[in-house]
Amino acid sequence: MELYDTEEEQLDALKRWWKENGQSAIFGLIAGIAIILGWNYWQELQKDQAGRASALYEQLLKAAASEQKDSANKLAEKLQEQFGSTEYAAYGGLLQAKIKVQQGDLKAAKPILEKLAASSNREISNLAKIRLVRIMMANKEFEPALQLVNDIDPASIANFSGNYDELVGDLYVALDRLDQARTSYQKAIENGYKSPLLQLKMDDLTAPEKIEKSK
Repeated sequence: MELYDTEEEQLDALKRWWKENGQSAIFGLIAGIAIILGWNYWQELQKDQAGRASALYEQLLKAAASEQKDSANKLAEKLQEQFGSTEYAAYGGLLQAKIKVQQGDLKAAKPILEKLAASSNREISNLAKIRLVRIMMANKEFEPALQLVNDIDPASIANFSGNYDELVGDLYVALDRLDQARTSYQKAIENGYKSPLLQLKMDDLTAPEKIEKSK
């Protein structure tokens, strides 16, 4: 570190430094202020979007709860249009697909779920895939549905493995592959999965006539 004997030398050194670095310092200060202001603006924008999306989602829930299906569909579409990148839009899509199924419009529900199945959010993706498989089963697309489940990365299914095991069992029953169905149901039971009908399905497959048929 340089030492200066007089105030004049200190002033000269400061002038030299400013001449060499002053412009860069100003630019750096301006850039720093711009970054801070930009970050604050982005944070406020995100907060505002989240609040508006949340309010719209609440309206969707109320419309669905009061059986106003047309209104709920419009609100779900509005969520997609205005806040498509938020999780509110994704959960709104799941609810919209459910309403379509309740209306018997499986054809309209399917593409909604296919889009959500590609979500990076694992919970949303798995919920969408499970419901998509059920629609495929209703359409008797058993083999494609089974392939869809088999193509899922086991590491991505988290807490949904039991749901998939039961679904696979249902698909094998539909395909009359009862031994494999029994194995899938048993796997779900052994892993502690709780389902109202799972044990009944298992009991039905272990009935003597079912066992005899599968041989």
